Amino acid sequence: MNAARTLPLCFIALAASAILAGCANTPATEAPRVDSSASTQKLKQLARKPGERVAVSIYEFRSSVGEIPARGSTDMFTTALVQSGQFRVVERARVNEGVIREKQLNASGLSSGTSASEVLTGAKYIFEGAITEATANETQRSGAIRIAGAEFGGSTNKDVLGIDVRVVDVATGDIVNVITVRKSVSSDTTSFSGLGNLIGTVLSKKGKSPSYAPDVQLQQQRKESLDVALRAAIDQAVIELAARLPQ
Repeated sequence: MNAARTLPLCFIALAASAILAGCANTPATEAPRVDSSASTQKLKQLARKPGERVAVSIYEFRSSVGEIPARGSTDMFTTALVQSGQFRVVERARVNEGVIREKQLNASGLSSGTSASEVLTGAKYIFEGAITEATANETQRSGAIRIAGAEFGGSTNKDVLGIDVRVVDVATGDIVNVITVRKSVSSDTTSFSGLGNLIGTVLSKKGKSPSYAPDVQLQQQRKESLDVALRAAIDQAVIELAARLPQ
């Protein structure tokens, strides 16, 4: 094999090795960080209202969609309420596991203070939240281009997640407001294959043997986390509640 033929193949082999090595590398470890998503920052930037904040609570955030469990959505909602600074949030979801046990310890003389004799803060409004919508593949696009046996392809997909929040007046049981928020969940895929075919075609045009042309197949997929999308939808619902809820 002459030098003119060997040199291009060496470069091709090195390029293929570099691509494969890059795919095989262990992802870099990222340090944990405090949530700084756009929806969370928007919550924290809400102007604080003067006077005493209205007392609110949530017992449970449900899921009406079998494919999507509610998971930690109750905790997400409670966190968003506190971060907004618009409400006086009282514990109800796990009151028996924490507050009531502590009061029982105090009543039996096993802890200091007078918490057992103090009454819990009453909520004026209770929020009832639910995941009510999950639309898969609402928008889907794909395409590919082929050049001399090589193929470059890509696709995008958008699902939709929907939540509903009802505001119930504790004194009357009236539903005084309803919030509906929809959040898209996007994903995209890119792929490349047929490098060997492309190289073989180029070599053949130059009158060289394509026998040793390597082939490489690459695919990359990115998808927004469903939990991140749910948190963003909940944050937006709380922002709407802060604007609409009567004090």
